[in-house]
Parts: sequence; C-alpha cells; structure tokens
Amino acid sequence: MVKDKTVAVVLAFFIGGFGGHKFYLGNNVAGLFYLLFSWTLIPSLIAFFDFLGLLLMSEQAFQVQYNHGSLPSGYMLRGAKDVTGAIAELKGLYDMGAITAEEYEEKRQKLLREL
Repeated sequence: MVKDKTVAVVLAFFIGGFGGHKFYLGNNVAGLFYLLFSWTLIPSLIAFFDFLGLLLMSEQAFQVQYNHGSLPSGYMLRGAKDVTGAIAELKGLYDMGAITAEEYEEKRQKLLREL
C-alpha cells in the first residue's frame, strides 16, 4: 500500500494521541504503545512532534522513508514538467542512494516509454 504524506499529517494531528498515524505508516508496535498509554496524554505530546516532523518533511524524503523509494503512479518528481527533467531527478535519487539500480532502471524505462 502506498502511503500519502497528507493523510499521515492529518492522522497525526487528529488521532495521533491514539497512534492512528503510526498504524497508517506501518509501525504497528509503536501504534499499539500509543494506544495503550493514551490515557497518560504522553502519546499526544509525542504525536504533536510527529505531526511537526511529518509536516516539515519533504515529499521526496517521505517517499523514501515510508514507501521505500517507490513513487505513486502519476507522481512527477518535484513537479517535473517533462520526461527528461523527471529522469534527471530520478538519477539524483539513485546517486544519493534513495533507490536501487533496479528501481532506477525500471522507472527510467517507464519514463522513456512515455516519450
């Protein structure tokens, strides 16, 4: 399941004290701890900082951390308007180690087919 940053931010803000954002992002153990200790209000405080962290995180960093570098279909890297710009940004992701060589080649071939 591809996770969306906006959904994670909203969940952290509204039901973060119960671990809603943790469950959504696939960290079920942390979500369970948030839920078990929600009566202490400590998870609510931590969730506020989680909310800020998610809000300030770049879309690219979110994709790398929570979607293992995969991009949702139709997602254009940093608003790239053409295929060559998207390929250049994809190469940047590969160079910084955010995606594997196989992922880079697969996505590059997909972009080239769009030409």
